[in-house]
Amino acid sequence: MEKSLKLLLLLSLFPMLLSAQKMGYVDTEYILNKHPDYKKIQEEMAAVSTEWRKEAQNLEDEIQQMYSDLQGEQVLLTDEMYQERLALIREKQQEARAFNNRIFGENGQLYQKQSELLQPLQSTIYDAIDRVAKRNGLAILFDKATSPTSIIYTDPRHDYSDFIIEELGLEENN
Repeated sequence: MEKSLKLLLLLSLFPMLLSAQKMGYVDTEYILNKHPDYKKIQEEMAAVSTEWRKEAQNLEDEIQQMYSDLQGEQVLLTDEMYQERLALIREKQQEARAFNNRIFGENGQLYQKQSELLQPLQSTIYDAIDRVAKRNGLAILFDKATSPTSIIYTDPRHDYSDFIIEELGLEENN
């Protein structure tokens, strides 16, 4: 009986304990887009990406040219010469695939470069988020940008994104 009473008391207090928790959300995508350094990072990433895409396209063009040359000279080549050229084309194709995987693949150089450039900015933003959450006594703060499916409704009164912008000193910069 005493256990039942304690359990009943605990269950009746549980909603009050939960309701005492202050929550809010931020939109890190919105915050990033307001930050001038993010635009610089995007420009640098676009330049790097364009350069690597040109290299990949050059490899593809070279492969196409080798194949066209082979088709044009096919009647003049012995079977052994034809197979040697075909092997060179296959080797070049493997080289192109390796390049694409190394640069554009999962955890490739493009991803690593983006992480390297974004890390200092993300640290600055997360430090500002931490300060705002502590200052406002927030127990939980969701990021609307990272997982929009986990938040199906948001009340704008609980959006602390502008506080983060203010904390970063970016109020009217953009």
